[in-house]
Amino acid sequence: MSEPVVPKVENLSLEFLKIEDYDDLKSAMIDAYPQLPDSYWLKSEIKALCTKFPEGQVVLKANDEIVGCALSIIVTYDAYRGPYTYEQVTGNYKFSTHNPDGDVLYGIEIFIRPGYRGLRLGRRLYDYRKELCENLNLRGIAFGGRIPMYHGYAQEMTPKQYIEKVKSKEIEDPVLNFQLSNDFHVSRVLKNYLDGDEASKEYAVLMEWDNIYYTKPVTENTTTSLKSTVRLGLVQWQMRPYSGFEELMQQVEYFVDALAAYRADFALFPEYFNAPLMAAYNDRSVSEAMRELSKYTTMIRDRFSELAIKYNINIITGSMPEVIDGQLFNVGNLCRRNGSIERYEKIHVTPDEEKLWGLQGGNLIQTFDTDCGKIGILICYDSEFPELSRIMAEDGMQILFVPFLTDTQNAFARVKLCCQARAVENECYVAIAGSVGNLPAVENMDISYAQSAVFTPCDFAFPSNGIKAEATANTEMILLADVDLDLLKELHNYGAVKNLKDRRTDLYEVYPKRKR
Repeated sequence: MSEPVVPKVENLSLEFLKIEDYDDLKSAMIDAYPQLPDSYWLKSEIKALCTKFPEGQVVLKANDEIVGCALSIIVTYDAYRGPYTYEQVTGNYKFSTHNPDGDVLYGIEIFIRPGYRGLRLGRRLYDYRKELCENLNLRGIAFGGRIPMYHGYAQEMTPKQYIEKVKSKEIEDPVLNFQLSNDFHVSRVLKNYLDGDEASKEYAVLMEWDNIYYTKPVTENTTTSLKSTVRLGLVQWQMRPYSGFEELMQQVEYFVDALAAYRADFALFPEYFNAPLMAAYNDRSVSEAMRELSKYTTMIRDRFSELAIKYNINIITGSMPEVIDGQLFNVGNLCRRNGSIERYEKIHVTPDEEKLWGLQGGNLIQTFDTDCGKIGILICYDSEFPELSRIMAEDGMQILFVPFLTDTQNAFARVKLCCQARAVENECYVAIAGSVGNLPAVENMDISYAQSAVFTPCDFAFPSNGIKAEATANTEMILLADVDLDLLKELHNYGAVKNLKDRRTDLYEVYPKRKR
């Protein structure tokens, strides 16, 4: 059997439908639906559509002839959660259901003229709808898709079984396959949808596409909205002697001021950045000196909170020792710029932390809502355990912050490489900040090595090596980097690979066993 001859296409254009195009449109629809009775729209109906919602009606023209068409309206989608028909959703073909203040673009027609099929022209119509949906800030697109091949299988399977076999490639359905390949997903089956559609047995598949860029309109009672581009500020801290608490905090404020001057949204400090204060307790054992250091933690936290408000910046305070019920923990705080404070704990302490300082591992695994999206915080060694960040990713984490303290390049490499892996596998940004220099007067804090950085997933929209920004190794400095949260949404839905979506949850799951 010979392949159908496709006419030579010249001057292909996508245009808004005009009432002057009606005769050509009618002819194209008759060609497209030879089995459907009354398969074309009346001129009065097309005129009403073009009047109510002109940007929703487009045609593809080739050689000055209509070869494809897409018609749509805007609806308030909650009104169609139950069963409904094509006649109902179009307002008995008068389009009274069109609501400019609705939230979903509803497709009521899309076709390609038979002689022009196979040229992927339908994708252009779908792409236009998606772009229109994004520009209008609508939640998504929906339509009742015909399944014209179902009649050949209706005696042996239900529509649901038919759809599953099409998905698993056991049945070839070019119409449904095309819709699925254009990122639409099946929501449910609509019964008695289109009167007279014998080929589909009057069934339709409700197809939906979610607009990942949709943002809820800001209400009258809300003065802020979440940012899509977030500026991260990292402090690569120099370990040096300080005379006491005030001099240490003077240096802290210097860095906060510097980051705020660049309008950073976050300031990230390293793990144990306050270790220089231990020098005053060199006459004690290392474990006693660490407990003495913990006495500064509340004062430092409160001062950080004041700085967060004063400089309008969210501060992640690195980590500090804290005694709770006689036990020593490694903890930190998120000091938001609105004055609220939250606490996080190091879950896995290193062998040295346990042996020399007597530290205990915490058991608090959580994410934090901020005015710049949802974040997670893991202290140093915790980043080497992928389960923690996966739990956070499943809770919606977009940025992972990792304050760390490493003494050698080997130790730093473990943190760096694991954090890069966390960015890839969890489709998130990872910011790491550490200390440099040495503290000869503080036992077990002799040397520090760091190269603070911001890591990204590895896909076309991101740096090919997964490194957004990187500090100079072993040099005191700040590092600033802008990250785009919308790119994460795009990656999650349309990435070359989809690490979160492609997990085999039928074989394995990661979840916390307990919370304190």
